[in-house]
Amino acid sequence: MPNISQDQLSREILNQLQRYSGEIEEEIDKIAKEQAKELLQDLKKGNKPYEDRTGDYSKGWRTKKQGKTYVNYNKTDYQLTHLLEKGHAKRGGGRVAARIHIAPAEDKAISEFLQKIERVIRG
Repeated sequence: MPNISQDQLSREILNQLQRYSGEIEEEIDKIAKEQAKELLQDLKKGNKPYEDRTGDYSKGWRTKKQGKTYVNYNKTDYQLTHLLEKGHAKRGGGRVAARIHIAPAEDKAISEFLQKIERVIRG
């Protein structure tokens, strides 16, 4: 058996752990990008919250990377997302009912993201 000092052993263990964490980080980034694209497709073609005659609201959804995270947002009709998702007051009194369309797609994306991460870590 070769004579290995404790320092050499601890350095080798540290190197292997750093390599493993780097691989996991790359896989998580790949999964996040993939999941953001799937969420984008769900938002574009999924549950339409109102009669979108021109298709601008659906076509306005975009994905961008900010730091290590991916963000989905509506570039053309960003003002409508909150009003449609939460409902709002009418000008003449009363309220417009909420037409929830973002939350279900978001919940689905989060659960799939977590399942895929667990598979990567376990496998």
